[in-house]
Amino acid sequence: MGAKSHLVRFPTVAAPPLRSPSHLTRRCDLCHILGVNLSDSQTAGQPLARLSAAEAVFNVLRSEIESGKLGIGAKLSSEASLAQQYGVSRSVVREALRSCTALGLTVTRTGRGTFVVADHVAKDLVLGQYAARDLTEARPHIEVPAAGLAAERRSPEELDTMRDIVAAMTAEDDPEVWVGLDSSFHALIARASRNKVFENVVADIREALAHQSETLNMVADRQRASDEEHRRILAAIEAGDAATARIAMSQHLHAVGVALDSILNS
Repeated sequence: MGAKSHLVRFPTVAAPPLRSPSHLTRRCDLCHILGVNLSDSQTAGQPLARLSAAEAVFNVLRSEIESGKLGIGAKLSSEASLAQQYGVSRSVVREALRSCTALGLTVTRTGRGTFVVADHVAKDLVLGQYAARDLTEARPHIEVPAAGLAAERRSPEELDTMRDIVAAMTAEDDPEVWVGLDSSFHALIARASRNKVFENVVADIREALAHQSETLNMVADRQRASDEEHRRILAAIEAGDAATARIAMSQHLHAVGVALDSILNS
């Protein structure tokens, strides 16, 4: 993991006991870890959430990188090959690879593939052109006042759209779709503030925010907590309560920061 002063190693998630249901096919190491075929839509009578599949692929890749099985400089198989190997969709593999990149373990080079560049988690998340700590420091100065202004200035149409987005997020099990809704919600609040600076800044960092949410959801299991925080922000904006909207957004961003710290400093 490097120097103990700023780098941490994630604990390995214990695998559940292996099971041998007759209707499932053991297709790969990941399937053995989970005891299921991830392409099968039912596990013990329950739908298999895509988030669980993405987490499982991510955990296997991370374990292989940190253990040295995939050494620095190694090229990962293509998305299609990994999807076939693990019995999951390419979108699930894509989510897992993005989180490996965000944690500084891999880098994707256009036209060449994805390569291992480190065997330990970086001291900060890599989110395109922005670092996660930069976002954590900047967002309260942008999104907290924007939420207060949105409570005072939002149009009925914008409020209806916010309600629709929050309702869709609460019901959404697809993590990739959820992340898109999340970024839309924050962008809409900035637009509803009627402050072009806030609107443009949030638009500029929107892709980085999406990558951050995706990684925090996968590594720190933030999705459902965020749903509740978004509902509180929406309720304050709906009530036209600027002070409460600012508090709700501040609490949400604080929780995001705590989750980030749990990844980098645990």
